Amino acid sequence: MKRRRAGHRCEGHPREASLEPPPGYYGASTGAPDATQRGLILDWVVSRRVAAGWRVESRSGSQAVLVRGQPVNHVLHAFLTVFTCCLWGVVWGVLVLTNDVERVALTVDAQGQVVTVGGP
Repeated sequence: MKRRRAGHRCEGHPREASLEPPPGYYGASTGAPDATQRGLILDWVVSRRVAAGWRVESRSGSQAVLVRGQPVNHVLHAFLTVFTCCLWGVVWGVLVLTNDVERVALTVDAQGQVVTVGGP
């Protein structure tokens, strides 16, 4: 899977989700949002990312880890390679080289801003 540039839209691929909730999403309170409001902001951002093809790996009060892509099942491909007298090894090699698993951690800080950190 190829990495896409921000703002680039390919046919058949969902657009990247906006990371900021709409104004007034979590209420019209003044000052910093409380824990409940930060949870609502994170819920909104996570739902947008899930709609764009991400999966939730873990979730806490104001942090979530999302992942996109699937790891290669090496046990299955090793079995198929042995069973087909190494012919399947070519397919396995291509899958290993082209497979891309992306992981991000989303955190809502004390001011209600969403902070995104890429993971391994």
